[in-house]
Amino acid sequence: MVLKLSLSNFYSIKDTLTVDFEAARISTAATKELSDNVFTLGNKKYLKSIGVFGPNASGKTSIVKALSFCISLILDSYRNNEGVRFTFMPFKFDGYHEKPSTFSINFICDGTEYEYSFSLNRKEIISESLYYYPGKRKAKIFVRKEQVGKPKSEIYSFGDGFFVKPLDVAQSTGRNTLFISRASQMDRELAKKIYTFFMQNLLVNIPLIPNDYAVNLFNTNKPLLLQALKMADSDIIDIEAKKEKVTVPVMPAYLTSRREVISGMPAMQTETYIRFLTSHKKNPGIKFDLEIEESSGTVHLFYMLLALLDVCKHGKTLVIDEFDLSLHTELAEFIINLVHASKNAQILFTSHNTNLISTKKFRKDQIYFTNKKEDASTDFYSLFDFKDFRENMDAEKGYLQGRFDAVPYVSSSVESIKKLFGE
Repeated sequence: MVLKLSLSNFYSIKDTLTVDFEAARISTAATKELSDNVFTLGNKKYLKSIGVFGPNASGKTSIVKALSFCISLILDSYRNNEGVRFTFMPFKFDGYHEKPSTFSINFICDGTEYEYSFSLNRKEIISESLYYYPGKRKAKIFVRKEQVGKPKSEIYSFGDGFFVKPLDVAQSTGRNTLFISRASQMDRELAKKIYTFFMQNLLVNIPLIPNDYAVNLFNTNKPLLLQALKMADSDIIDIEAKKEKVTVPVMPAYLTSRREVISGMPAMQTETYIRFLTSHKKNPGIKFDLEIEESSGTVHLFYMLLALLDVCKHGKTLVIDEFDLSLHTELAEFIINLVHASKNAQILFTSHNTNLISTKKFRKDQIYFTNKKEDASTDFYSLFDFKDFRENMDAEKGYLQGRFDAVPYVSSSVESIKKLFGE
């Protein structure tokens, strides 16, 4: 589970932006009615869901993109060769393109709290550290500071007993590679545990095309999936996964012979394609191809539920941009309720659905807003920050009226649009 996330200098995120899953101390009657929205760990309560709302281009997607990049770096940077440049973009104004970007996360893995962070520019890792909390105070596992000097023994410092021959790993870790990524590939147990957490327990977005991961989720969760689709008012009564061999062109970069390039005939290869076939109540014998014949809303709902049931059953964390795209408001609420019905699953989502901005559905500390500042950076704050807002007020109405600032100010009257056409 995730306790806290922090980002700075990614895309429209300029200064440090923090997503804190620790629940605020709110003791109102309305909040007590939302007891399923939190879970308890030790003597603290944590949020199961956080929703981020705001106008277009205010930075909602920047949060998800930044997290996606950082997790991909943890999982894949061990592959980086010399000279590889990172694909993220820092904030482009006020000289921030020359400043480092930072990522930090506090999380629980196998009952232990860890704090992992790194800083980087587009060319190289600048710093990296991993701490843990054996008690109330954090203790060092390793710290990396590339600016200290050239010898790895000066750049790295290690706590006792966490890694076997840690300097061997450091010697194999290039300046565009994270130590935790390299150490995992070099079979260091603690690094593998941390790596597995980011690979399996912190998910960004959902698989949108059929693959083996989706099939495994489907086979494991099929009864729950069908039950959830039924609760969502779908008339789908059965689904089956079917593997087929298909012949497809090879991408030009991977053509296998010069002759194929000259002749203009692309190379072909055989791949396994997975089709999900649905059966409906009216005639179960007729099969429908999920990707081709079902509505975009049904396809999105299927894959959302597929991933979310796994998240809910195993207490994982899902970060997703515009999770309710193509979904009716009631289905969006159904998805959130799945998380709230779980023991300790978490979801961080962005949305334009103002019906979700409600203190009858979320606590004040679960509703966040993004807004674009004067300097074009993202402002990030919660409904809880508005101390004068009472829970018996209409939060959605207040949002649309601009009370919380995070609403687009657009002159959209017919008369103003006529002026655009010169009429």
